[in-house]
Amino acid sequence: MTAEGAAPPAAPLDPAACAVALDTHDLDRALGLARILRPWFAIAKVGLELFGAVGPRAVLSLSDEGFEVFVDLKLHDIPNTVAGAARSLAGLGARYVTLHAAGGPDMLRAGAEGLAAARPAGAEAPVALAVTVLTSDSLAEPDVLARRARAAAAAGCGGVVCAAGDLPAIRAAVPGLLRAVPGIRPRGAAADDQARVATPAAAVAAGADILVIGRPVTAATDPAEAAAALLGG
Repeated sequence: MTAEGAAPPAAPLDPAACAVALDTHDLDRALGLARILRPWFAIAKVGLELFGAVGPRAVLSLSDEGFEVFVDLKLHDIPNTVAGAARSLAGLGARYVTLHAAGGPDMLRAGAEGLAAARPAGAEAPVALAVTVLTSDSLAEPDVLARRARAAAAAGCGGVVCAAGDLPAIRAAVPGLLRAVPGIRPRGAAADDQARVATPAAAVAAGADILVIGRPVTAATDPAEAAAALLGG
């Protein structure tokens, strides 16, 4: 057994399918964690805490370190405001940007179009990810998931963010969307404030394309050991 209390996967997971959630207000700490965890993660997620503390510097610094940057601000406002925010984030070089699907089809479309319009020359447009139902919510109704997934696809979003347990409903509604799954935990670990969690193996088996992992690794005494235990390698 590993230090995390569970045997590692039979084969290491692809770092390109793993995003480390750098939820800290300290950019130096975020960069230090990212460097330590580079063997397991090719994607670095910048959320509200880090972006609120240092703003665009977080995105630019992690991009300079060679990470694809996942900007998780869950944009949710009137369409014009979301379009402008999306253009700004695309200009920074973000690879993934979250929009909250509760904002509706017009808002989602404005965000996706804003990302596409402002991509740097020669670069792919950032992927708009529609957040369906937060993993801190204890319940996600299948009809809500399906409706929001269809709205995201129709609006031009490339993917969704959802819990692992939501994947059957999402896949049935819109099979082609990229699926990013947070709430990843080792078997038997505390769920913290996440109500709907899954192990990496369970999430991948259910159809996750990107695993989003934070505290089980970043809050560990030895983050590299925790990442190896959880993801293999």
